[in-house]
Amino acid sequence: MATVTLEHVSKVYPNGLKAVSDLNLELKDGEFLVLVGPSGCGKTTALRMVAGLEDISDGTIRIGDRVVNDITPQERDIAMVFQNYALYPHMTVAENIGFSLKLHRAPKSEIAERVAEVAKILGLEEHLSRKPAQLSGGQRQRVAMGRAIVRHPAVFLMDEPLSNLDAKLRVQMRAEVARLQRRLKVSTLYVTHDQTEAMTMGDRVAVLKDGVLQQLGRPQEIYTHPANLFVAGFIGSPAMNVYEGALSEAGDEIKLGSQSFVLPASWAASDLLAPYRGKRIVVGVRPEDLPDAAQAGQPSGGQRLVGQIELVEELGSEKFVHFRIDAPRVQAHTAAAPGEDLGALGKGEIGAAVLSEGVARVAPSSKIRAGDQASFTLDVERLYLFDEDTSEAIRGPDS
Repeated sequence: MATVTLEHVSKVYPNGLKAVSDLNLELKDGEFLVLVGPSGCGKTTALRMVAGLEDISDGTIRIGDRVVNDITPQERDIAMVFQNYALYPHMTVAENIGFSLKLHRAPKSEIAERVAEVAKILGLEEHLSRKPAQLSGGQRQRVAMGRAIVRHPAVFLMDEPLSNLDAKLRVQMRAEVARLQRRLKVSTLYVTHDQTEAMTMGDRVAVLKDGVLQQLGRPQEIYTHPANLFVAGFIGSPAMNVYEGALSEAGDEIKLGSQSFVLPASWAASDLLAPYRGKRIVVGVRPEDLPDAAQAGQPSGGQRLVGQIELVEELGSEKFVHFRIDAPRVQAHTAAAPGEDLGALGKGEIGAAVLSEGVARVAPSSKIRAGDQASFTLDVERLYLFDEDTSEAIRGPDS
């Protein structure tokens, strides 16, 4: 096992494209660290630099105590698992798993012993004589994992290993990979664009956008306390509802279109909100924090968000209710990173006749129907507030 440290690592291609910018990251000994972000955010480039498959433009990469900037991939004591499995079609499962040991001229008896050990761990004992074409997608992915495990590497590097599997198998393999990593206790750097994979598998999660690290932390920390608007919109499914709003001059009310909501006294008196009094502000609320007011059991005077219902998705255990309100929506998923101006997203007049979409996650027994005008209970202490110009979080629950 080993640590992996990236210090001020950057990658700039000859055409001037900056794929990774000043990335500082540490994979701890035995940790499962997930790099997550949209396509093109630089996560695979970062992984390939650790593997030695991409040269770095600037910075330092360490595996353990050793600087590996100029060391070949073969000498880095890492094992990669790729998206496309990269199995040899003419070899059996046993031969694929043991291929790296054969390259290193390990004795045949040792190869057979270690292949058998790995096959038992991965449930491949009955498939050792088969060719990859005779296996299911999940079995092929386990063979690819076995080829990495058999080497006893210091570090696993995994590049979207589950993206070619169907949805049901992906969920199953997600749990298998996480259990396997915890059993082997091998330091693992895992790349995915799927935030559900990141949240369910990682000990810690690093969120990237345009080659820049946005936030690093434990999954629940990132979900509950997103550092900026991009992280807030990217992490969570369905995504956070994010609107342009305004803070009253007294700092005691938030306005969303034609609707106003009284803030808790502690929020109104907060020094964090003082600079925003009488100004525009970005307001976020997660779908699960908008229960059907008809079921909430709160008094009629409670705070409600009223919306026009467009669509109700029935999922059995819950419903997703799509509604519209007259507050301009901010596209958080594509929002600016810290320091960038949100102006490119468009800034409508607060209270203008603009109907924006939103999603609420409600109980399956909710009677809300498409075409209704419905109310959702809004717990203002569950709101997220962001600076409109920088996109950085101002405050959220328990801030």
